[in-house]
Amino acid sequence: MDIKITKTKNPGVMPKESELGFGRVFSDHMFVMDWEEGIGWHNERIIPFGNISLHPASTVLHYGAEIFEGLKAYRTESGSIQLFRPLENIKRMNTSAERMCLPQLDEDMALEILEAFVKLEERWVPYSFGTSLYLRPYMFGNDESLGVHTVKRATYMIIASPSGSYYKEGINPVKIMIENEDVRTVRGGTGYAKCGGNYAASTRAGERASKKGYSQVLWLDGVERKYIEEVGAMNVMFKINGEIVTPALTGSILPGITRKSCIEVLKSFGYKVSERLLSVDELIGALKEGKLEEAWGTGTAAVVSPIGKLMYDDVEYDVNGGKIGEVTQKLYDTLTGIQWGKLDDKFGWVYKL
Repeated sequence: MDIKITKTKNPGVMPKESELGFGRVFSDHMFVMDWEEGIGWHNERIIPFGNISLHPASTVLHYGAEIFEGLKAYRTESGSIQLFRPLENIKRMNTSAERMCLPQLDEDMALEILEAFVKLEERWVPYSFGTSLYLRPYMFGNDESLGVHTVKRATYMIIASPSGSYYKEGINPVKIMIENEDVRTVRGGTGYAKCGGNYAASTRAGERASKKGYSQVLWLDGVERKYIEEVGAMNVMFKINGEIVTPALTGSILPGITRKSCIEVLKSFGYKVSERLLSVDELIGALKEGKLEEAWGTGTAAVVSPIGKLMYDDVEYDVNGGKIGEVTQKLYDTLTGIQWGKLDDKFGWVYKL
């Protein structure tokens, strides 16, 4: 590809790695590419990071025509940089684009863009284990007229943020509240797409949970209001009587890449993994009977996040004594070991730059 590169004249200062948070500091540049019906993708460019200009009637501002992804660039002990299953992110972005009537990305083109951008921003990839350069590709419609219709113009961008270790003091189990008022999405909706509206719709319940001292909410399905779906910004898994159970992808749940990786790793360990409907009654019954042995969330940011307490109908239950379980720990160690190059990649997931 012929990507025009305009380098910044005012390079930023990389913060101390011990002080890195998430999404607060951004690298020097951003990738931008335009799409127009009848022309396709064009004007590929990497420019200095900065504000963007939008027409006041821009489609994204009025009708939410927007999707995004999240992945990381990891620094290995040898100093090399690698990505984790980037093609899966590109494929999922195209799935989201199809649902939101946004244009498709050629997979090879998108991977080439990602590689070129990370190579230019190489100095922003931190060195400490657990830190990474978080990459945020996103796409939005920007027709300059009002009216609900298929997008005729769109923009694709990538920005990057050096991020600190999610667990600064070890993996601490979180408290989760099962939400039984609001719903995140429904089958036939946008639940399987990674679009901003899904996250905006989850904010109210998340705020209620936070005020009660819980980290996130565990969503129930939007139709029968009884089947477990996902946890906040993560998928969820349970070890029930020796079996790993995770909600089936029925169209209202985001098909997580970490979720998919966990399933493959767990099967390689010899565990039985069931993707099926799991009712909240079955889950609470397993808790009461002592059959729920472990529970954890899965996602790009935390990799795995152990669940130590669950609250449902104002009753709080301990999971595994409020401690991280053996399977959860093993999953975390395996996935992070592959991502940061400490373990051999037996699955062929690493993309080396």
